[in-house]
Amino acid sequence: MSSPSEPSPPPGCPAHGAGPRTPLYTQEFAKDPKAHYAYLRTFGPVAPVELAPGVDAALVTDYAAALHVLQSPDTFVRDSRRWRALNEGQVPLDSPVLPMMAYRPGPLFEDGARHLRLRQAVTDSLAKLDTHQLTRWVERTATYLISQFSSRGKVDLIGDYARLVPLLVFNDLFGCPGDLGDRVAFGISGIFDGTDAQSANDVLVEALLELVTLKRAQPGDDILTHLLQHPAGLSDEEMIPQLIQLIGGGFEPMSNLIGNALQILLSQGSQADGPQGGVILVEDAINDVLWNSCPIANYATHFPLYDVELSGIRLNAGDPVLISFAAANSDPSLSAGRGTVSRRAHLAWGAGPHACPAKDPAMIIAVQAIEKLLNELPDIEMSVDPDALVYRPGPFHRALGSLPARFTPVRSTRPRTSLNPGIVQTPQGGQAEAAPAAAQKGKFWSGFLAWWKG
Repeated sequence: MSSPSEPSPPPGCPAHGAGPRTPLYTQEFAKDPKAHYAYLRTFGPVAPVELAPGVDAALVTDYAAALHVLQSPDTFVRDSRRWRALNEGQVPLDSPVLPMMAYRPGPLFEDGARHLRLRQAVTDSLAKLDTHQLTRWVERTATYLISQFSSRGKVDLIGDYARLVPLLVFNDLFGCPGDLGDRVAFGISGIFDGTDAQSANDVLVEALLELVTLKRAQPGDDILTHLLQHPAGLSDEEMIPQLIQLIGGGFEPMSNLIGNALQILLSQGSQADGPQGGVILVEDAINDVLWNSCPIANYATHFPLYDVELSGIRLNAGDPVLISFAAANSDPSLSAGRGTVSRRAHLAWGAGPHACPAKDPAMIIAVQAIEKLLNELPDIEMSVDPDALVYRPGPFHRALGSLPARFTPVRSTRPRTSLNPGIVQTPQGGQAEAAPAAAQKGKFWSGFLAWWKG
């Protein structure tokens, strides 16, 4: 990719002294991505970046150029089997970005007729989702999670809430029984945490295969059953990557959306302008996140079918081109006319044939989870200065590492099943030894079911 004469990175930029490519995986980038996006814009609408050591890409930072790529499937495709550097052995096979970029036979990496077939199965199955039932699922899930920490007076809203709500809700949506749901939760968490990811992936695939077999024999009123019964006739080999993309693709963005919105709300207007004297509504906080702190900041990997120019920048066939949803949303040319731009014109949900098919259920989950927390713990507030918050490094997401908060303790009236391995919570908030950690690890879903039936 050619570019204008190389500008100097701003002071403190990790690209300083490291060549023209800006690494997106460092803690420095996570600390201040806006400054890095401003620097990347000096290259034009497309900039050279490094996603991980040895993995180069072009990042689209311009709103109009991003829309063009997203809406031009005849020129830019999603099938990463066209990734030239990977095919030529230039990408390390143990690279941490491969799980997000390497080809899998699901709608995320397909184009044309095959993509339409797989996507239609998803959209039709999601259309059967009862929104009232979904609201009830989220409410009872939130009630359960809040009961785990309400008597303590303090909580990490990321690890104890925002990252667990999607896991439990998705287990409900896909009709997981207790043990299988635990293994799915363990597998998804392990993949995103990067801790023994291969082992976690093996657990996840095995659990999903068992779940598909179970649902073929015992169908229910859930998304997985709807997928299995869809006229597209998905095979088991197609179902597994479909489920991994649906669950995994929902888990990380949903966790980040809830966490980032809570950070705004608990900061009392420091990150957004409230419409009512500084009071920020939940929907306004979520909208602020989608515009200014995209849960998935840089992704939607495309590959040019042939050498092409994008807004005057040459892109080579088979080289990865990523969309910076975060940078495009904050494009100065767009911001200048923000008053005339629709609130829904952000690119956080994507655009074109691969736009997110589940944005409506995602909004329901986020709104309900946040409102339930604020209603149950009305005096909850951050227990650290907002400037002390640390974001997790990584090229794709905008994700808080933790969000410490405090509130007036609430006495629980029901026994609590701990999510902390090896610990059982008593009704008075005390702790007692339980089974060994290895036997308890990942018992999110069965613990929830025990509480609900309790």
